[in-house]
Amino acid sequence: MPSHGVPRSKPVEKSAEARQQEQQKIDTYRDLERLVSAKVTEHEYTLDTLKKISELLSKNPEYYTAWNYRRRVLRHQFAQAGDSDEDTGTILQLISSDLQFLIPLLKSFPKCYWIWNYRLWLLDEARRLLPLMEARQMWQQELALVGKMLTLDSRNFHGWGYRRFVVETLKELGTAEEAQGMTQTEFEYAKKMIGANLSNFSAWHYRTKLIQSLLDEQSANDDERRKMLDDELSLIHQAFIDPYDQSLWFYHQNLMSAFDPAMAQRTMTPHLSSSDRLEYIRGEIEEIQEMLDGAEDCKYIYQALIEYTLLASKVEGSLSTEDRKQVLSWLSELKTLDPLRRERWLDLEKTL
Repeated sequence: MPSHGVPRSKPVEKSAEARQQEQQKIDTYRDLERLVSAKVTEHEYTLDTLKKISELLSKNPEYYTAWNYRRRVLRHQFAQAGDSDEDTGTILQLISSDLQFLIPLLKSFPKCYWIWNYRLWLLDEARRLLPLMEARQMWQQELALVGKMLTLDSRNFHGWGYRRFVVETLKELGTAEEAQGMTQTEFEYAKKMIGANLSNFSAWHYRTKLIQSLLDEQSANDDERRKMLDDELSLIHQAFIDPYDQSLWFYHQNLMSAFDPAMAQRTMTPHLSSSDRLEYIRGEIEEIQEMLDGAEDCKYIYQALIEYTLLASKVEGSLSTEDRKQVLSWLSELKTLDPLRRERWLDLEKTL
């Protein structure tokens, strides 16, 4: 039977030889799985068992039980080592080799949670078992590695989350001065990645997390915080050459929360006066209205205009007749441009 007007093609029949090869692969995998399970059950936590687990995970990195097997074997190997320099070298070699084993897996399966989780466990073991200098060096190498990965796939959400964790750990392993320097470096890194791809939502999101840390670490005063806000608004205005990019509006929305009396205390500028907030909001509304010239079909512009006009009324204490007419006009446009959410816009219309 055709599906959506497209005739279904018949599945290609596999040859007997192809089916036999496929079955052999399945049988080999199952034999390996049984062998590994038996070795772990018998507490054979040897390097040979570790090698067999490597074979298993190379075939199926989503097999989370095998990652737990691997932890057990390595914990045993770590416990066998003592506290001498030679034993520390053995632990360093075990962890380094395991980190190396994971690299081709991450390249082939960059969004497999189990690989990322296991890698973090390994690095935490390095932090627990190795001298500070060696542990910190290992985490620094990890930052370089995740930088290369994000160069290959700059929008990998897992990679960005992982980078954030690595940076926070490096801050803990360093001095207060080194930690502050890292925040500034990461702030510039996020800006560079945004410059390479304005649609990189993960980079914009990372930047929001860094701003607050940077201001707090620098004990920034109100003027310095306001300058940061002005700079960020200027940056997003430059990025709005493409108003159809939703990631840009998310970042702008985050900045605009600084003018919401209910949220201001948790933003980069908690001490703005009501008149300052209103001035900023009205200025942003004017900027966004200018975007309509040539982008009259962009629903994000109308949504922002409505949201920020209502925010202005929240600061002022009431919605003026003129603002109400304007909002109704923008809602009328939205109902046409975004019919799937028509009921939402009708509900908003009723609240006015």
